Amino acid sequence: MRAVARAAGIAALVAVAGTACAPARPPARPAAPPGGASATAIPSSLLRQARPIGAGPRFHPSAVGPVVGQCTRTLGPRVGVHIEVFASDRVLLLPAGIGVKPPRAVLDGRITSARCYGTLVTLDPTGLVLVRPGASLTLGTLFRSWGQPLSRTRLTSFSAPAGTSVAVFVNGKRWPGAPAAVPLTRHAEVVLEVGPHVPPHPSYAFPAGT
Repeated sequence: MRAVARAAGIAALVAVAGTACAPARPPARPAAPPGGASATAIPSSLLRQARPIGAGPRFHPSAVGPVVGQCTRTLGPRVGVHIEVFASDRVLLLPAGIGVKPPRAVLDGRITSARCYGTLVTLDPTGLVLVRPGASLTLGTLFRSWGQPLSRTRLTSFSAPAGTSVAVFVNGKRWPGAPAAVPLTRHAEVVLEVGPHVPPHPSYAFPAGT
């Protein structure tokens, strides 16, 4: 439990930098430096995108679906896709362990080793999905391996309010088709929302090598 809590804290801290979602409220503005010059502050555009991580199991669904593709003993080369999920104006975390078979070793919420790794995996709860190069996968594949429903009106355990649908943004632009059809392409920033609109991030700072 301590590792999970620390991982959630990591996700919240990364959010302030614009690579995930920010904590419940922004840090206090530092005092102005001598001479009256304005202190550096978090950009207002980033603050508009910030939401707290939701509390309770609905906002922390576990990975319970099947491993997709061949499960290999080593992770191998991977390309990164970043997924953000918002429900009821709160962050819903993708868990570590999607596409990864136990037994697993975990350090500070990150999976450091496992029995084997599928074609797509998550190793930590930051929303970073690692995909084998050349694999033609979609958001529907990810949610199937996660074990969570995804449709035009359903996002995990959340349903879209009457007269609305699940909103999906790819690199900041609204996706016009079915959510499950979004391709998992290298360095795509994919934002899913159900409930109040959250201004989507158009990009993500991907780790080197992905």
